[in-house]
Amino acid sequence: MTREVFIAQVEREQEALRGFLLALCCGNKSDADDLAQDALVKAYISSAGYQEKGRFRSWLFKIAHNTFLNHKASCRTMESIDQARTLISGTEADAAFEHQNLYLALRTLPPKERSAITLFYLNGYSIKEIAAITDVSQDAVKQQLSRGRDKLKAKLQL
Repeated sequence: MTREVFIAQVEREQEALRGFLLALCCGNKSDADDLAQDALVKAYISSAGYQEKGRFRSWLFKIAHNTFLNHKASCRTMESIDQARTLISGTEADAAFEHQNLYLALRTLPPKERSAITLFYLNGYSIKEIAAITDVSQDAVKQQLSRGRDKLKAKLQL
């Protein structure tokens, strides 16, 4: 992949990538931007090995997902929404964001469940695509989605 092709692809996918990482980071824009930058650098370094067999977005999201999982401080799991609210009250999180309660609830999920929920519900990926992005079986994705939904339902009291 040439530099120009890579730049064109990134320009098309940059907004979706940032939205994906923003959800994974539970609304923390600073962490999401840092992870996006790291993921784009890793993607550029690996772009020579991209084989254009699949969608560029899936390939990029896989790199971003791995970057998220490897970044220990990006979005710690909280026990409760109140604990998450206390943590972000001292940060620059956008308290007026309309999905703040969802992000607080997402913060309580383990990273793998958070990733599955985010990819499926916020990004519209199929279970098969999520399995490819996260390097787990389709059954594992189904289990992560089920557990994540149950935990979110309990936290949000829907």
